[in-house]
Parts: sequence; C-alpha cells; structure tokens
Amino acid sequence: MSGKRLPYFEEHTEPLAARIATGLHKIGLAMKQQAWLQANQEGLSATQGQILAALVAHGPLTGSELSERLGITLPTISDSVRVLVEKGLVTKSKDPRHPRASLLTPTQRGATLGARARSWPEFLAASVNDLAPEEQRAFFSGVVKMIRSLQDQGLVPVSGMCVTCTHFRPNVRAGASPHHCAFVDAPLADEQLRLDCPEHEHFMRPV
Repeated sequence: MSGKRLPYFEEHTEPLAARIATGLHKIGLAMKQQAWLQANQEGLSATQGQILAALVAHGPLTGSELSERLGITLPTISDSVRVLVEKGLVTKSKDPRHPRASLLTPTQRGATLGARARSWPEFLAASVNDLAPEEQRAFFSGVVKMIRSLQDQGLVPVSGMCVTCTHFRPNVRAGASPHHCAFVDAPLADEQLRLDCPEHEHFMRPV
C-alpha cells in the first residue's frame, strides 16, 4: 500500500506564487485594455498618453529621460513625440543641461490630456477599495517589494519610489511610522511610501 494520498486540491493546485502571478497577469490585461480604450477616445495611442502623463507629473523631460522613466525604447518615444508635436500637444525647446538634447513640454491642451491620462489606472481603485484596510496595507507592501525586486533584476525602470531614494531612511524608529524622509525631515509609515515621488533621487548602490 502506498502512503496516504494528499487531499485533492493540495495535490492538484499550482503553488501560490504561480497563482498570484496569473492573477497579476489578468489585472495587467485589464489595465492594457483600459489604457487602449481611453487613449483611443482621446485620439491618442497608449504610449502618447503615457508620455503626456509623465510630462504633466514631472515637468519638461528629454526623450532619453522619458525612455528611462517609462521603460519604452527611445525610437518608440521619438516616433510618439513626433506625432504629439504634429498634433500641437507637445513643444520642443533646447535643454540648457544638454545642448544636443531637446526638452519636451506639453501645451495647454497636451497638459489637459496628460492629466486625464494620469487617471486611466483609477478604474482599479474601486476594486482596491473592496479590500479591508489591513488587506490594502498588506497588498501595498507586497506591491512595493515586488517592484523593488523587478527593478533589481532590471526588468522595470527605476521609478520614484521611496525605497530607492537617497533621502529614504528605513526602519530608524519603533512604532507605526518606522521610516524617515530626509528630504522633508518627516516620519513615514509603510502605507505612506510613495511609488512616484517628484523629489526622488535614485540611490546608487556601491559596486
């Protein structure tokens, strides 16, 4: 006689990590579809909407800076910027920091569309609000750790996250707000960590 068989679902269920990855993939498909639909309604491509949203969030940027922030190849950025300029949504000016580069700035109409594009992911907020507060905190903590891991692997661009910032001081005190932001000299709780802070300065790890 063989040993005792495992309960059916213990024997026939994928590991939890694999099921979480499948779930995130489904969420990613929903986000991609919504971005395409909403961009199409504005007469934009999803990439053009991302560019306008980034310029609204961070101010004038070069094509290389957009490529780095969005994780999109520079040729694709250049093609999309050319169309945005033709549509009168973006202007180019000389970058005083780099004489050969151009700063990209949204026009008034481009800024309006960029502000709308920034709200495209908000359809997910209703689903997140269905989670209990403690579930939201645990989920957010997991998302931060996953993004950091993907950044370390070079799979997503380094974004404006607190945990990759030179101003971030992790776990420097006990209590509900264990972290500290040296930029504003204020304590931070885990649920207050930012994913895209405009004051972010990337912390370069020693080689």
